[in-house]
Amino acid sequence: MSLKNRKIIVGITGGIAAYKTPGLIRLLKKDGAEVQAVMTDAATKFITELTIETVSQRPVAREMFPKTRYVATHHIDLAEWADIFVVAPATANFVGKIASGICDDLLTTVICATKSPVMISPSMNSNMYLNPITQNNLKKLKSLGYIILDPNVGEMACETYGPGRMPEPHEIHQFVRQFFEKKKSLSKKKVLVTAGPCREPIDPVRFISNRSSGKMGFALALAAHNAGAEVTLISGPTSLAPEPGIELINVETTEQMHKAVQREFKKSHILIMAAAPADFKAGKIAGEKIKKAQRKSLSLSLSTTIDILEGLKKTKKKGQVVVGFALETDNALKNARAKLKSKDLDLIIVNSLKDGAPFDSDSNKVTLVGRTGRAESLPQMSKRELAEIIVTKISKLK
Repeated sequence: MSLKNRKIIVGITGGIAAYKTPGLIRLLKKDGAEVQAVMTDAATKFITELTIETVSQRPVAREMFPKTRYVATHHIDLAEWADIFVVAPATANFVGKIASGICDDLLTTVICATKSPVMISPSMNSNMYLNPITQNNLKKLKSLGYIILDPNVGEMACETYGPGRMPEPHEIHQFVRQFFEKKKSLSKKKVLVTAGPCREPIDPVRFISNRSSGKMGFALALAAHNAGAEVTLISGPTSLAPEPGIELINVETTEQMHKAVQREFKKSHILIMAAAPADFKAGKIAGEKIKKAQRKSLSLSLSTTIDILEGLKKTKKKGQVVVGFALETDNALKNARAKLKSKDLDLIIVNSLKDGAPFDSDSNKVTLVGRTGRAESLPQMSKRELAEIIVTKISKLK
């Protein structure tokens, strides 16, 4: 696989390792990529714009407000153009600014505006790299879905020895290639993902629901889309919006989600049931708003909602993959394995409230349980990173 027609922005910050970046750009271009360099002012102290323009065959982007032309939305155009950002070298200063949301030059502003993956290659003195503040910044960025390349260990320009050396151009080139190779693991597959909570009305203004944010389901939809799949996302009410290219079907009640899943499952290769349908609904829905004065004597009769996964067992075709989620408060693995078997699932992702409530969080801690019942516990990580792992796992089930 080559990088033909891939659009790559290479960010260059003010570190001595910037002398390696022309070699990286040459390798990316030789592999078929279109490369646009964005340099900080400090980077130009280590390597000239002319050198970078020569190897990239494009003008370097450096100024937010160039005097020679009107480009008020230049940073947005760049942010939307790229398939991936590769920042090499990335200084401690740059890492700190990105982690803090500071946008005070073109590079940091473009990265703040992009929805494309960002690969960061830290390069600095060992003491700076190992500084707890730098490590916390890198950890934060990783939890948010940024791709952090571990620096090499070796001799520095300051003649000290330790971690902090930027990987060689051919190593970073391979990281980029591997990223895109992994992203096509679900090519030509139709993936159906459910996300978010459902709402069951009590009266015209009140409803029964749960605390699901939908973030895990939306992350899975994005990961499947990046893996080359044609993705349909069925979501209950959330404040989230899917990436371009992902078809969104909005629903509200469990019954509506059930009907949408039944309809879309027939033409899907893979179903990832990450939604949290409401388990109960009001036995009788009031036609008018229940008045506050009525609350002293109010009793609410509940009935169970339809079990979406249970109903799919009868329509599941050979070769279709069905993945479920289970949130447990006790006997997590035992309950997950029982659900795996009873619902005829190929994989179940289980998390426990004892590991910390995952509601509305950007991270999660889960255990994957396959058809054999074997459990694979994963450490706490961002939901975007977790989604990548789950999608990779699913791609091997097809």
